[in-house]
Amino acid sequence: MTSLADVIGLLDGWYRPEWAQSWDSVGLVTGNQSAEIRKIHLAIDPTLPVAHEAIAMGANLLVAHHPLWLGGVDRITGERGRVLTELQTARCALFVAHTNADVALRGVSDALGAALGLRDLRVMSGEHEELDQWVTHIPPEFTEQLLDALATVGAGRLGSYDRCAFIAEGIGTFRPGPGAAPYTGQIGEIERVSEARVEFVASPRNRFEIARVLRAVHPYEEPSFTVIPTTTPSKRGLGRVGELPEPMRLGQFVAHVARSLPQTAAGIRATGNPDAVIRTVAVAGGSCLDHDGDAAGAGADVFVTSDAKHHRAQDARLPIVDVPHWASEFPWTEDLGARLREALDSVSVSVSQLVTDPWTMAAGDRVDMGL
Repeated sequence: MTSLADVIGLLDGWYRPEWAQSWDSVGLVTGNQSAEIRKIHLAIDPTLPVAHEAIAMGANLLVAHHPLWLGGVDRITGERGRVLTELQTARCALFVAHTNADVALRGVSDALGAALGLRDLRVMSGEHEELDQWVTHIPPEFTEQLLDALATVGAGRLGSYDRCAFIAEGIGTFRPGPGAAPYTGQIGEIERVSEARVEFVASPRNRFEIARVLRAVHPYEEPSFTVIPTTTPSKRGLGRVGELPEPMRLGQFVAHVARSLPQTAAGIRATGNPDAVIRTVAVAGGSCLDHDGDAAGAGADVFVTSDAKHHRAQDARLPIVDVPHWASEFPWTEDLGARLREALDSVSVSVSQLVTDPWTMAAGDRVDMGL
């Protein structure tokens, strides 16, 4: 049986919750983690039509990219409230992976770059990983027990690896004072014992839980440990940069983007000289025009993103191809579907084809004002 907790563990491994922006709302919105998951439905937006589609298809988990709500909620009303209540009534869970999926490896921008046929994809705007480096000392015979316990609260996790640690043995010394209850040694006597120095890293979010587990497992009355906050460059980040198989003129490239992404009423627009030669392309799914400097700095000839505003597009440091927000992120749902099918043999996975872009109408290229 595949439980909801099993699926969440998989998704949280691919899109770690701590990678989300501080303003974002990701993770499980509703659902019983012990429930069996037989069918997963994927979509960009958890709109009411998407919820109805998931329920009609018999899904008991809807995974969406965009949150149902952003910010505080004090009442469950309106269409978004109906989404929640109807999913709950149908016993269909809802899970969100948003900005944590934007920056993950094989995330939203990787899928967009692949949809455009880009090669040699690399991170456009690299991020830094905030990690705690922990050092503790423990009798060698307790080392494995300690590492097992710490792994349950996220200590020693590096990418796809867990329970990572460095161990070195040496001599520790201490003198128990009055009122102490030492694991070994006598009150007032200097004690020298064999100890293992154990080093590992962990997310700062897990700091207090790790300290609790360490104290619970450690045999010493007063275990020593040090926590050193560190920052290290990450392999993940926002946006991707890649190469076209063959150079194109900008006008040709815009047509290529239009053919490569699902169509919407809003269509695609671009800035720049149509005859400019395009070789290197930066992409970032969603609203990322503020990162045009990163795209230019990475050597891109053009930047594909969404929700461009008038003045920002005028001031951008390179040509902009502005694609509908929903269309820029849709390829991620198909890639996620493929990953879930590969990882979960017993679970059926479907991808919503509903166009949930909010723009449902657009006029032609020219409008006769009747003047």
